[in-house]
Parts: sequence; C-alpha cells; structure tokens
Amino acid sequence: MKHVKSFSRPTKVHLALIAVWAAVTAAAQIIPTIPMLGTGRTFSFATALAPLAGIFFGPLAGALCAAAGGFVGSLLAPHTAWMGPATFIIGTVTAFTSGCIAWGGWPPVKISRKGNFIVNGGIIVYLLGTALWFSHETGRSLVRFPLVFYGAGFAAMLAGSMFAGRILAGRKQALKFPALMLCAFGGMAGGASIGNFFGLVLFDFPREMWMFLTFMAPVERLVFSIGTALVGLPLLASLPKIGIFIGPQEEVAVEDVPQPSEGGP
Repeated sequence: MKHVKSFSRPTKVHLALIAVWAAVTAAAQIIPTIPMLGTGRTFSFATALAPLAGIFFGPLAGALCAAAGGFVGSLLAPHTAWMGPATFIIGTVTAFTSGCIAWGGWPPVKISRKGNFIVNGGIIVYLLGTALWFSHETGRSLVRFPLVFYGAGFAAMLAGSMFAGRILAGRKQALKFPALMLCAFGGMAGGASIGNFFGLVLFDFPREMWMFLTFMAPVERLVFSIGTALVGLPLLASLPKIGIFIGPQEEVAVEDVPQPSEGGP
C-alpha cells in the first residue's frame, strides 16, 4: 500500500464560523484607518482580513463571507467605503482570489481525471481586471500601471498556487508566513484590479495619481499582506488545537500498489 499526501478541498464549512468571521470583518471597518496614498481616501483594517476569508474557507464560501462582512462594515463605517455600499465588491473579489490561490493547487490550468478543463479562478480575475483597465481611455494610456501592479500580483498568484496550499496544509509553521503573504498579496492585487476600474469610471482619477501608484500600490498591498500573515498565522496554529479546522488540511490517500507475491519473484 502506498500513502500519498495531498490537501483536502473545502467541501464543508460550518456556517457559524463563516458568520463569526464576517462579523469580525465588519467590526474591523471601524478600526482607525490608513490613508490610501495619492487618492485622499482610506483603507480600513478589514483590508487585511478579507484575504483570510478565502484562505480559511475556500474561494466561494470565503467570497460570501467577505461580501457579508464588507457590506455590513460599509454601513457601520461609511467613511472607509470609498465606493459606498458597493465597496464590498473589492473585498469579495480579494477573498475569492486568495482562496483560489490557497486551494487551487498546481498547475493552475489543467485537465481533470474526468476530462474537464479547469482554470484557477484567480487567472480569470486578473484577465477580467486587465481587460476592464484597458477598456478605459485613461487605462490605455497607462500600460505601465497594470504591467507592474497586476503583474506582481499575478506572479504571487502563480507562486502561491504552486506552493501555498501544501505549505498551509503541512506542519512547518515557519513556511506558513510567506505562504499567507503570497495568497494575500495575489488576492489583494486581484481585488484591486476590479476596484481600479471603478476608480477610472466613477471618479476619473487623474493620470498623475495612477503614475504615482504604479509602484506605491504594490508596496501598500505588501504591507497589508504582512498584516494578513500576522493575523492568520496564530489562528492557523491555534484553532485546530480546539477542534476548529480552517484552511487547507492535509489528508492521506491510500493507493493500491502491486506487491510481489509471497511465493515467488
């Protein structure tokens, strides 16, 4: 018999746990905010929590969790909701993309055993966000912005898809910090790729601001990714000790391997 290690899929998530994290995300909206450089608007602490919804519960359940928490949070702290109640869309996409990175596995594009063509949802997010950017006149005049910012996020998504899931499902705690950062950064850049389109359409931010953010936006998301890892690592380490399992879990599949007969070669 051969034992093959893999990590389990998010087939069942307790609704109460999702509700609790949605409430935490909503409450985090009122924590003192951090300026969004160059825009005059602000981030809330919930920005660092949205990726964890996808990492903890999987892409779909995590997206629903972030959507609920983000929508309620925008009502509790409207000064942090720069797109009004629709601001929750960014956190929702962020959680979905982070979940796709953590749970998607490698390769990101593959054919299943049943012959189905499977594409990591994070790739779809980045393709959509990039297409939306270049659909706008200002976006078409600023090729460097998506090349640098979205390119960095896409690279993090690929690296995370390759390593993060198995690291998060394993027991090497030291490696989980960079794995969480990869998932968070890739998710935040993916969410921003959708949010930036609304910035182009609804607020007509000037070209000078986008040029400034070309390199500052990745730095901002890197800082928040560190915050995500600082929050997520202790939870991944401690909650399983009390029977609450979050994130990809290691499982062992047993495969039959032909054995030599006892009576001969």
